Amino acid sequence: MSTVLLIDDSKFLRRANELSLARAGYGIITASDGEEGLRLAREKKPDVIVLDMMLPKLGGADLLQLIKGDPLTSKIPVIVLSSLSQKNEQKLMAAGAAAYLEKSSLALEQQSSELSKMISKILGSVRATV
Repeated sequence: MSTVLLIDDSKFLRRANELSLARAGYGIITASDGEEGLRLAREKKPDVIVLDMMLPKLGGADLLQLIKGDPLTSKIPVIVLSSLSQKNEQKLMAAGAAAYLEKSSLALEQQSSELSKMISKILGSVRATV
């Protein structure tokens, strides 16, 4: 079973995505702030990280940079899930994000479905290169 680390400070969105991804067959680890997310990424080494940008303690952009700069976590694909406008997408992709999904453009149920599809696609392409 593939493991997903969800890092989001919104308890509601974290729980909604957690339930949706668990139904899709993923093992889920959650973190509510950037520091906890970094610690769990290093300890648990999930298959994929879903990262919100607006986080307490350690912001998403800084966390993405730390994850991609650490040999323990640099190979883990990171999906950025953000309410920030898509104009940030290119900058985040250049910083190492595997994909970008804008929260505000999707209804919650549709967002969870898109997220699940994106994770499946990314894991498929990671496995194909191994």
